[in-house]
Amino acid sequence: MTAPLLRVTEPQANILAFWAGRDGSRFAEGPNWVDDGALSLGIASYALIGGDRAVVYDTHISPAHGQAIRDELTRRGIRHISVVLSHWHLDHVAGTAAFADCEIIANTRTAAHLAAHRAAIEDGSFHGPPAIAPLVLPDLTFDRRMVLDLNREQVELLTFNIHSDDATVIWLPERRILLAGDTLEDCVTWVSEPQDFALHLADLARLAALRPEYILPNHGAPEVISTGGYGPDFITATAEYTALLQQGRGQGHLRPLIARWLENGTLRWWPEYEAVHRQNLARVAEAG
Repeated sequence: MTAPLLRVTEPQANILAFWAGRDGSRFAEGPNWVDDGALSLGIASYALIGGDRAVVYDTHISPAHGQAIRDELTRRGIRHISVVLSHWHLDHVAGTAAFADCEIIANTRTAAHLAAHRAAIEDGSFHGPPAIAPLVLPDLTFDRRMVLDLNREQVELLTFNIHSDDATVIWLPERRILLAGDTLEDCVTWVSEPQDFALHLADLARLAALRPEYILPNHGAPEVISTGGYGPDFITATAEYTALLQQGRGQGHLRPLIARWLENGTLRWWPEYEAVHRQNLARVAEAG
């Protein structure tokens, strides 16, 4: 494993992005989910800062990456950290050991998924190596909505069924900033549960109803993330692609399917997403 290489930017005031990937470096030799599913696409975790407190949104792809986030926050004078997990997929929870003494918050579905698969995640048999050991489980759970106060800014945790059935987004209503986790992904969403397309589309509409002005996803173009984030059409583009898959009209190469969103600058092309699209089509076919 190479030492963590995190690019730290401040896309919005008092919001840090910790970015890794898309630079040709590898996490480990041989097939592994970090290189194949995270670094190849690029991935960010975030920290919201208020005074000497921070809310960390996802713990990144390894304990070492999680520790690098924590070290940077300590360097900036942060003494109290709460962690919020966007969902239970490995590239979002792998660094929990670095925050074992912190409050870790997740919705009840995320907590249940992690508890059910903890043994396989810790021994590396769940999606293969690397193992995540120890996996620190959430110690505070919620349903549907939870509100945190961060130095007098309201931080809302809201649940959705998009990408996975346990998604938690962070919504900052005063600034109309949405931290989207994997509910939105540039170029296209990674489909894990095609049987829930109807629910995904309904919840994408609910997400759009928040009317965000700035959107920060975990997987997206680093140049967009670092300069403030995406606009609201990001949600529309995701819904359109999801509907194409649901209707069986998503066959063929990816780029023509999302051409208008690439041309108007809503999305940015990254060639690794062609493979994601092929995997999506295979999952849809398997689901019947």
